[in-house]
Amino acid sequence: MNVSASVVRSRRRDLVKQFSVFTANRMGRLHDLISLLSSHQVHALALTILDTTDSSIIRLVTDDPEQTRELLHANEFAFTESELLVVELDSATELNSLMSALLEAEININYLYSFIPHPQGKSILAMSMEDGEVAEKVLQRHQFRVLRQSDISR
Repeated sequence: MNVSASVVRSRRRDLVKQFSVFTANRMGRLHDLISLLSSHQVHALALTILDTTDSSIIRLVTDDPEQTRELLHANEFAFTESELLVVELDSATELNSLMSALLEAEININYLYSFIPHPQGKSILAMSMEDGEVAEKVLQRHQFRVLRQSDISR
């Protein structure tokens, strides 16, 4: 393996981890999950919920992916992991510029959601992209800051 391929793989691994937790759609299930994480000092930084009559998918980003993974396994939550492109915005007006940059590059967004307010007062968007690598390059070329897991973890 050449050095540049190793660097790219290492860099890609540091993308922000998203957990998609599959659960019955019943009262208190989100509370159970957040309480479990909180009791182990793991904080949900962003979350969104998709629900149907019978089931829900809770997508979340935490400040400690390794501990989150262990807790979900130990407490028998069904889940998958994926990587997100996470971008910091200085103001709400930058959203239009971000969308324009992605449209210009013809990159589809599968879904997006925002982080709970960031301590530095900046907005942060989590995006599942059709082609995350290309999207990252486009956004960086347009001067957007793409965050890594290490930027949001403790």
